[in-house]
Amino acid sequence: MPDDTPALLNWSERQLGRVAGLLAIAGGVALAGLMLETVIAVIWRYILNDPIFGIEDTSTMALTVVVAAAVAYGAHHNSHVGINVIRYFAGRRVTRYTDLVARILLFAIIATAAYALFDKGRCGLPCGAITNNLSIVHTPFYYILGVSLTSYALLVLVHIALGILHWNGDDPNEPGD
Repeated sequence: MPDDTPALLNWSERQLGRVAGLLAIAGGVALAGLMLETVIAVIWRYILNDPIFGIEDTSTMALTVVVAAAVAYGAHHNSHVGINVIRYFAGRRVTRYTDLVARILLFAIIATAAYALFDKGRCGLPCGAITNNLSIVHTPFYYILGVSLTSYALLVLVHIALGILHWNGDDPNEPGD
């Protein structure tokens, strides 16, 4: 079957893949830093008997970057768990509609969450969005989570368009068996 997907949709999906890749690199660096930080914190606490002040704050912020990377990368590589029970009972004739409704709802939820992250991040220090010990401002971490969810929401829009484009055939983004 020839691929009649418009070049714009293919290009959009590739660009979103690049964003997910960049976020994955940032998440990998944050994870490596988190592992190093954990080793240092354990040595300081249990061998030198002198816990490092604020280690929880830096760990939490590093984990935020890791989560942002995992959401975007997982969305682009279909790593999120999805169970399509309807397909076993009704077939493609019905899942065309259920997939469309589910993707529209998914887009609405993710876009709302991304908006909320950007809105909350915009407030930052005046709203008290800082860590407990070191007073690290949450603003950039809200934004990286917002970028991650925005990337996911845009990918869902591309999948909606692909689902409509392949309405009478197999949906390329439907989960496999």
